[in-house]
Amino acid sequence: MDPTPSSASPFDMVSGALGDYIPKGGARAAGERPLHRPSGAGGEAEGGEQILGVVSLGQDLRISGSNLDAAPFAGVSAAPGTAFADLLPPGDVPTVTQRLQRVLDTREAHVARVQRLRRDDGTEMVVSMSILPAAPPQEGLTVSLIAMAKRLHLYASAAAIGTSLDIGETAQSLAQSLLAWGDVAAVNLDYAVWTGEAVTEQAQDRIRLRRAALVPDRAWPEGYLTPGDNLPREASRLLAGAVMRDDVARAIVIPDRESIERALDDPQLVRALVPGSRPVSVACIPLVVEGPEGASGPIVLGVTEVWRRPECLFREGELLDLQELVAKTARHVDLARQHQREHAQVLALQRRLLPRAGSDTIEVASVYEPTTPDSAGVGGDWVNSFPLPGDRTALVVGDVVGHGLGAAAAMGQLSMEARALLSAGLGPGEVLERLDETVTLLDDTDAGLAAGYSALGSTCCIAVYDPVDHRVLISNAGHLPPVLVHPDGSAETVGAQPHPALGAEFVVREPFEVHEFTVPPGSLLVLYTDGLVEDPAASIDEGIGRLTDVVREVHPWDDLQQAARRVVARLAPKEPLRDDVTLLLARMAGRRSRDTATWHLPARADTPARARSLAAPLLRRWHTGEQARDSTLLVISELVTNAVRFGTGPVTVRLVRAGSLLTCEVGDTGNGRPRLHRGDLLDDTGRGLHVVHKLTTRWGVRWTDTGKAVWAELEA
Repeated sequence: MDPTPSSASPFDMVSGALGDYIPKGGARAAGERPLHRPSGAGGEAEGGEQILGVVSLGQDLRISGSNLDAAPFAGVSAAPGTAFADLLPPGDVPTVTQRLQRVLDTREAHVARVQRLRRDDGTEMVVSMSILPAAPPQEGLTVSLIAMAKRLHLYASAAAIGTSLDIGETAQSLAQSLLAWGDVAAVNLDYAVWTGEAVTEQAQDRIRLRRAALVPDRAWPEGYLTPGDNLPREASRLLAGAVMRDDVARAIVIPDRESIERALDDPQLVRALVPGSRPVSVACIPLVVEGPEGASGPIVLGVTEVWRRPECLFREGELLDLQELVAKTARHVDLARQHQREHAQVLALQRRLLPRAGSDTIEVASVYEPTTPDSAGVGGDWVNSFPLPGDRTALVVGDVVGHGLGAAAAMGQLSMEARALLSAGLGPGEVLERLDETVTLLDDTDAGLAAGYSALGSTCCIAVYDPVDHRVLISNAGHLPPVLVHPDGSAETVGAQPHPALGAEFVVREPFEVHEFTVPPGSLLVLYTDGLVEDPAASIDEGIGRLTDVVREVHPWDDLQQAARRVVARLAPKEPLRDDVTLLLARMAGRRSRDTATWHLPARADTPARARSLAAPLLRRWHTGEQARDSTLLVISELVTNAVRFGTGPVTVRLVRAGSLLTCEVGDTGNGRPRLHRGDLLDDTGRGLHVVHKLTTRWGVRWTDTGKAVWAELEA
């Protein structure tokens, strides 16, 4: 926002800023005086009572001057030198102070917030508060306070209540707005609203209400229901039934305490629902939405209560205003319910994708912080780690474009496809090529655009860790580069040649490069998404630099999960999150040399016998049982025989012991895929794979840069 010219008065500033918030011709109720510009320091408007006050604040948020001497502000003391927070209810101080500081820092106005002010006698008044930067050359803030006439309050409240998709915040905003008509306001919502369930029918015997908001914030008598408390079933039935007379939603008024006690007919219900022991009256207004097609009538989402002294009777015009405000709010409550349901579904999917515990060769820890509930919805960040055949581990991180269920569906599909392809033996680069095709298919007319969602531009980074060779293969599709912390504490970013994101158009399609590097035992690999390092005030390289500096402080003996939380706490934005924050730490310990063996043998007829003679003494040193040893030697012999007979080039044999599991892997430079098939009794080919299949718990093929490797796992 451009600074306001110094010639503009506070009234001009406020009037201009609020112009879009006050409907033309609708800023006052019948019989109320129009809002006039103040004529001077006297505080009286020309032709009517002044309802606009101005408070000037210094950079320390203390009052430097005020104009609150008009009648509507009677009892509100704004002495120079006192903190503006002294005018606020205690529960509102943190939020308002944060907004004041933000306007001070950014010089962007905050307009038309419904706010309560404390009077000297402890009562409260409702105002429309706007915060604007002071006109140059002055510093500080100008806070306008409009003593809100009922209709103006109605319009401002309706605008303010619809700004959040959080159910709790929506209920609290409604309760604060209702205070303009009474002394105490409460909002009770049905359980289905809290849980995000679909509300499709109205059965009074099943209605269960929970108190969502209660204002003002003060000490209440014992037994009185406060936010978070469940209303007794009888109270829920009475409140919901009272506002649904003849299946028509309407407001009701009980004019005095005696009538209220007769209606409740239970001292416990009176203590739970009536605020205090003094004479009171109450208006109950339903939160209703239209039922689905075929429903018998409207659906009650909840009930609001407005309490005030019995001598101040609720007039018909006030009830109409209350019903109008609550009716508008019901739509926002239902939207918040739907949003919460979608938010919970996406969050459950993403948490299901989070890595589980690592193995004895690698330790993993992850932190996932979703976007705030009132943002556009949970984003498409995902991270995963899972074991691969041959004692390897896959580490995958991705960021799907967009938010909500469309992004969640694409995220789930890409994550599961990446896991399936990696488990099938494809390398990181080959997996990204297929994910690239998948993203393009997701964007076709039938699957993507018809649903109003496109996954083009999603990013992904895949790393595969080999604990025997202490090496990592990594391939990257437009994602931020991982950070590698060496055992000595030095750190660097690593990654393959930069490549466009998945599904990127109008670029020359190049193969995904695979980068290979050594990771000594004790190295730490850091995968993350942009929500962790992005800062509007700094470049992305500076954000990655900050991350590098922070992860260098992770000690090899630190608990990795606690370390991951510390990293996120130091780097994640302090403002409400607008993008997911995802972090994966992988501490690589490697496999001990005494638990592995690798031999490189020529492709000759005697190679199977040579492989058996090398493996036999090693299996004895590992104290492998006789039956398991014989099975392992037979599997090695069959795999090496196939490699010599059907493959090309030298043969590599690798044995790995991992607890009670033995892994045998035989590699060659051929590219033919061994296949298990049914053969005739007289066939002299294919029997080796049948032997391997019978003796092992599982077996398969993975592709390498030079050919293939056939692996098999056996119980030791």
